[in-house]
Amino acid sequence: MPLEVVVVPCRTDNYAYLLRDTASGRVGLVDAPEAGPIAAALAARGWGLHTILLTHRHDDHIAGVAELVAGFGAEVTGPAGEKGMPPLDRAVAEGDTVALGESRATVLDVPGHTLGHIAYHFADAEALFSADSLMVMGCGRVFEGTLPQMWQSLAKMAALPDTTMVYSGHEYAEGNLRFALSVDAANPALQARAAEIAALRKNGAPTVPALLGLERQTNPFLRVVDPGFKAGLGLSGSSDAQVFAEVRRRKDSF
Repeated sequence: MPLEVVVVPCRTDNYAYLLRDTASGRVGLVDAPEAGPIAAALAARGWGLHTILLTHRHDDHIAGVAELVAGFGAEVTGPAGEKGMPPLDRAVAEGDTVALGESRATVLDVPGHTLGHIAYHFADAEALFSADSLMVMGCGRVFEGTLPQMWQSLAKMAALPDTTMVYSGHEYAEGNLRFALSVDAANPALQARAAEIAALRKNGAPTVPALLGLERQTNPFLRVVDPGFKAGLGLSGSSDAQVFAEVRRRKDSF
């Protein structure tokens, strides 16, 4: 395994991710909702922290940055197109490469939730860190961008290999699942996944990461490309972007 990933629950429903490049031993972090749980996870493993990779400016993803930089001396990388970020040692955008030892991530611009939101795709490790863009069984609310922007962002990520594991920023799967069942109840893959998610949450286990191929089969925001899904919503003949916009509107008022 070229990249070891540790899921770190933070706040009430956030996730941060520790990444350890197994070849070099260098350690990175995707997002910093709060410093305490992250520092504890590092201490439990005897790890330092070399790099913090930020996805967007919302406080529940950056609040712990200053304390972690002060405590570990980590360098901070984040989106060039995002206003209101903590001080960055490196600002990155679409197509840039981020190195963690021998592991490499490609930066994807994924605006919609915020205008400057980015994701990190470690192709060799088959890992996508999508924060509040593509989420388990859902997608982030469109606060700053437009609905067409968010659809383009999701389509970009959905085009990655089905074997990609999606690491999103929150534990929203149960709520997202309830909505998915309201618009796609006849989907047998969704029915099966409902049982899996219920079992995970009953045991207090996270629903991240999620297999992208499974997201394509069950996430209503990715299902908008399917003619049968469109027909079920009474939207046959509508474009994928139009169906996405309608599904997002329904979720916002669900």
